Amino acid sequence: MKPPVEHFKISIGSNTQPGNGELTVLFSGEGKPFPLHQIGPAVHNYYLVHTVLSGRGTFEIDGKRYECVKGDTFFIFPDVLFTYSAHDTDPWHYRWVAFRGFLAEPLLSSLGFSVAHPVVHKDDIRSVVHLYRKMQQTLKQTPFPELADLEANGLLRILLKEFGEVNAGRLTLNSLAILPDMERQIKQAVRFLSYQFAKEISIDDLSQSLGYHRTHLSKMFKQYTGVSPMQFLLRVRIERAKELLSGKILLTIDQVATSVGYRDALYFSKQFRRATGYSPSDFRSEYRNEHS
Repeated sequence: MKPPVEHFKISIGSNTQPGNGELTVLFSGEGKPFPLHQIGPAVHNYYLVHTVLSGRGTFEIDGKRYECVKGDTFFIFPDVLFTYSAHDTDPWHYRWVAFRGFLAEPLLSSLGFSVAHPVVHKDDIRSVVHLYRKMQQTLKQTPFPELADLEANGLLRILLKEFGEVNAGRLTLNSLAILPDMERQIKQAVRFLSYQFAKEISIDDLSQSLGYHRTHLSKMFKQYTGVSPMQFLLRVRIERAKELLSGKILLTIDQVATSVGYRDALYFSKQFRRATGYSPSDFRSEYRNEHS
């Protein structure tokens, strides 16, 4: 690929078989733009993380401006307006990764990253540079895209762990070791819904098991995750249904519905269409046409 004129250097590895699960890498790359090169104002529909390897630049999000230097990492969030630009005399050199997934928002929140706190600094970035490089190489060089997807997603988790460790080190002892009781309960609820979605789940039963009133739990759950428990459960089920419909094993719609917690295939189909704009059968046909 011929580098665009706005960069001294640019290279990108793209995931040609991205999944629809918890966390999925879309692409990863490296770039050194010309002075004052700017991206935005713009909005993405995925998460995008940049780590500055050298040089300087500015990052703006939610009306706040951050001056970034070597060791700084900044997070761009879906559907949030952002701008970033290289310095006029010392343009930055950075690596990046884009990803999506239904656990991305609660995971980043639990690691201390949000629109209000989008930047973290790591003095020694050798380990994260290695992870970025390995991720890009995996996506660019593999003859087996399904395996590259698995490896890149694993590397992304380790990369986020590296950044999360920096945030954890900044927390006070109390906030690190003694999380508020409700926050622990919400995280427990998120894990439960994420892994038990195929069962018949009652929010009333979930509330009782955690010791909270349904209304209070729903309010606090939305405060921590951005959605209600039922919306989160629906999101998990629909994403899992997409994986099954796009998989190599040809399941019936009834089998897919049962696998994601719906005993009524017609109701499942209505929910799937409402969430995606496609019927389950049309989604599968569209996916197979695009990847044939």
